[in-house]
Amino acid sequence: MVKFGYTILYVNDVTKSIEFYEKAFGFNRKFISPDNDYGELATGETTISFASHTLAASNLKDGFTPSGLNQKPFAIELGFITDDVAAIFELAAKHGAAQVAAPKQKPWGQTVAYVRDIDGFLVEICTPMG
Repeated sequence: MVKFGYTILYVNDVTKSIEFYEKAFGFNRKFISPDNDYGELATGETTISFASHTLAASNLKDGFTPSGLNQKPFAIELGFITDDVAAIFELAAKHGAAQVAAPKQKPWGQTVAYVRDIDGFLVEICTPMG
């Protein structure tokens, strides 16, 4: 059996990124390593983790493409479910997220909005399906 355990975002400053997610989305910190190279948030069953560019480079000898607000987002997103999309959309912006798409109701009834976090990663904020 395989279980999805975590997603790791490669960031410039692990502590700063974790603090953003705590303030913007209300997640709780699991831990940050003493050297500030790795950290995790408690987000439910699946963890969002953060690794410094330095740690990522040590693991990926051929390098990687860092995310940034000065380029288009990667073709992937984090999806956060809430009953109040508009409030979380505004809270995220208040704490430094770049607003991409304001809350909009989709034909299937779900409300969806998009922001980019302080490192440029795309975040979908949406109501539950069904």
